[in-house]
Amino acid sequence: MRMIRGIFYILLFYFIGECISHLTYGFIPGSIIGMILLFLFLRYKKIKEEDVEGVANAFTKNMAVFFIPAGAALLGASDMLSKFWLSIIIVCTFSSLLVISAVALVQEKMEKPTKKAKS
Repeated sequence: MRMIRGIFYILLFYFIGECISHLTYGFIPGSIIGMILLFLFLRYKKIKEEDVEGVANAFTKNMAVFFIPAGAALLGASDMLSKFWLSIIIVCTFSSLLVISAVALVQEKMEKPTKKAKS
């Protein structure tokens, strides 16, 4: 029952995110909006972590499956990749560094309250 509830919550927030994205003309992808909303609901304990934990773990363990379509698309765009490979590598490097930095800052901010509570 918990697995069904987890799938429901994930699909619900994905759907809500897609609807909001459609209303904003796709400025931010719906999947991102949905993940942010799900995060906020989990953070403020409106949804129990246990309800989505099983599904989230299943998705994480099978993450490689989700990269197959992207890999196939890259193979189809090999002529474009060969023309702009240096630009692509530079952009990927800097965007990865920005994402790593942002995640590190958010993680640090989120861990501070729990460290103070344990002291």
